[in-house]
Amino acid sequence: MTDKTIIEARDLDLYYSDNHALKGVSIAIPQHQITALIGPSGCGKSTFLKTLNRMNDLVPGVRITGTIEYNGEDIYGRDVDVTRLRKQIGMVFQKANPFPMSIYDNVAYGPRTHGIRGKAKLDAIVERSLRDAAIWDEVKDRLNKSALGLSGGQQQRLCIARALAVEPDVILMDESTSALDPISTSKIEDLAMELKSRYTVIMVTHNMQQAVRVSDNTAFFLLGELVEYGETERIFSHPQDKRTEDYITGRFG
Repeated sequence: MTDKTIIEARDLDLYYSDNHALKGVSIAIPQHQITALIGPSGCGKSTFLKTLNRMNDLVPGVRITGTIEYNGEDIYGRDVDVTRLRKQIGMVFQKANPFPMSIYDNVAYGPRTHGIRGKAKLDAIVERSLRDAAIWDEVKDRLNKSALGLSGGQQQRLCIARALAVEPDVILMDESTSALDPISTSKIEDLAMELKSRYTVIMVTHNMQQAVRVSDNTAFFLLGELVEYGETERIFSHPQDKRTEDYITGRFG
């Protein structure tokens, strides 16, 4: 495994109008590992995640200072192509959000947007993405049926396939198992661990057991600050900050 940094934030501050939502966050995220972002509700985890592919650009009144570099380039630089950035840094949301179209068209949507039209090529991308998302065997005979007919866990894996179809470098997962039953959750956790050999995975989770099970590194956020960050095993067995210890032992949050 490489410890090459793929994303690095330095002195990142984010304001929603007058609300100071992220305060001086500096973090280096290594490639081909799973980094979990933990902390109580409203502490800045999802806000931080969304700065990494500029989803916060869509929120009125947002102001960001500091830098975020992806492969050494400032993603908030003037000449950054945000569409291309979001192709490289894909996102899977908390609630599965398949498009109201067929399973096939859900996965082919991104590649078509980026100019891929040939049927053979799209067929290959759709199959590869669904296989990579560990759902091909369940849907291969119903690719032309509506994605909305899938179960919640299947819809979420379809959304992962949709993110993989454009061949991203990084996959952001915003509590993407919180609405799922334990079996579907387990499938997505296994999937995340398989994907990290080819992708970098950054996940927001409320579930500390999940962070322990799947992540290599854990970042603990509290009230917009990054309190502590390091190898998951160390964070959970020897936290350096009293606030981290209080949170992971259940004294608050």
